[in-house]
Amino acid sequence: MADHENRLRLRRLGIDTHQETVIYMRKDCHICRAEGFKAQARIWVTAGARSIIATLNQVTTDLLAPEEASLSEAGWARLGVSEGDEITIAHARHLDSMSDVRAKVYGNRLDGSAMQTIIRDVVSGRYSDIHLSAFVTACSSVGLNREEMVLLTRAMLSCGERLHWSQRPIVDKHSVGGLPGNRTTPIVVAIVAACGLIMPKTSSRAITSPAGTADAMETMAPVDLDMARLRSVVEREGGCIAWGGSVQLSPADDIFIRVERVLDIDSEGQLVASILSKKAAAGSTHLVIDMPVGPTAKVRSAGDAARLSAYLVEVGEAIGLSVQVVATDGLQPVGRGIGPALEAFDVMSVLQNAPDAPKELRRRAIALAAALLELGGAGRAGTGVAPAERTLDSGAAWRKFQAICDAQGGMRSPPVAAFHRPVTAYRSGWISAFDNRSLARVAKLAGAPDARAAGLVLHTRLGAEVQSGDPLFTIHAETPGELEYALNYVNGRRDIVTIGDGEED
Repeated sequence: MADHENRLRLRRLGIDTHQETVIYMRKDCHICRAEGFKAQARIWVTAGARSIIATLNQVTTDLLAPEEASLSEAGWARLGVSEGDEITIAHARHLDSMSDVRAKVYGNRLDGSAMQTIIRDVVSGRYSDIHLSAFVTACSSVGLNREEMVLLTRAMLSCGERLHWSQRPIVDKHSVGGLPGNRTTPIVVAIVAACGLIMPKTSSRAITSPAGTADAMETMAPVDLDMARLRSVVEREGGCIAWGGSVQLSPADDIFIRVERVLDIDSEGQLVASILSKKAAAGSTHLVIDMPVGPTAKVRSAGDAARLSAYLVEVGEAIGLSVQVVATDGLQPVGRGIGPALEAFDVMSVLQNAPDAPKELRRRAIALAAALLELGGAGRAGTGVAPAERTLDSGAAWRKFQAICDAQGGMRSPPVAAFHRPVTAYRSGWISAFDNRSLARVAKLAGAPDARAAGLVLHTRLGAEVQSGDPLFTIHAETPGELEYALNYVNGRRDIVTIGDGEED
């Protein structure tokens, strides 16, 4: 078919598919008929000097004219086109790396060449969500051995930008997740930067949780920083708290996160590669990892923690990172708030030394900051707690946090939800257990993380005495429908917060 016959005119329909690139064409248009295109086909789309690969969705009504096509909003952004522009349509070339994905599905190990090819195709947009799901699931169900974790980490690192700093050391902190309200990062960055170390923190948005660090931080300051702005903030203030996806550090990771979030999968091998590739890409040399351990946390046992810790240390060493893993209590949420804005309020209360600030959030942030100060050479082993406490108590950490927020574009107040409903104790007794996963689910059903003010606030802790009818937690939602949706899940579920007969139950 001649090139001019493969052209369509673009019309904008305003369809948001998040990061997935989709093209919309009439099923009866001349190109679909002539080329035999069917729904879900992979299409090569060109406009001028730029090209993308998009998944075909077919239209059977007059939403589009036969000579028109449309793109998802992600497609418009990646192709850099405007309404009315012409595009050229062609078949996408065969995706050879899918043979390696199929090999992984059947239990084979991937070598360096296969891993590099897969990640290169992922980053270039050649994988549809179906292809991505196959790879993510294979890495979870079949698993990755240590060598594959190293190869995946290196492949993810090689397919993105990298930051280089003139100073050493460059420190960082990360949590493996799975524990609601564990929003220590902004506090740790403020303490460590105020103590003179360099900490360019790039964070993820939520995968399977009600909030990621980037989600919570975004309620207080902009996090969508480009590379030049991130570097400027760090050079000015010694630290930042930015969204990693905006600076193309390990871009494959944000692509995988989008699919993992839908599948509710966060596999061990990809978790290791995700954490370490982002830290190495940000120029980090020393990394402290917070690993909450508990029956309803992501890491459920001491044995799991030991195995994952070994992988993180060994793979980190293989790519030039000094890694220290700190196993922490994963039996209950850390702060009171669960959800972006509610966690932000906890962060600010700790930094401001408010009398009612969550004690466990403060204690854990100090412990992790102390570990970073020691690992980064700002203090001898066992001496980091005192300077971390002094920096927080004196207000220096709060001043540093405000300065970082100003440098990132200006500090703002987190939003407040319009609708609230307490969930009360079904009997008198002592709090004996929290189901962290169920608490996270309640917050997500209330709208978090997309609804920034949504989530829940806890009113009790393990071992606390409650009377029948006392509030256990309060659900926050931005709409009445989301509030009811969360309440419907809570009704009748007594295992979310377990109340026993005595303190030892």
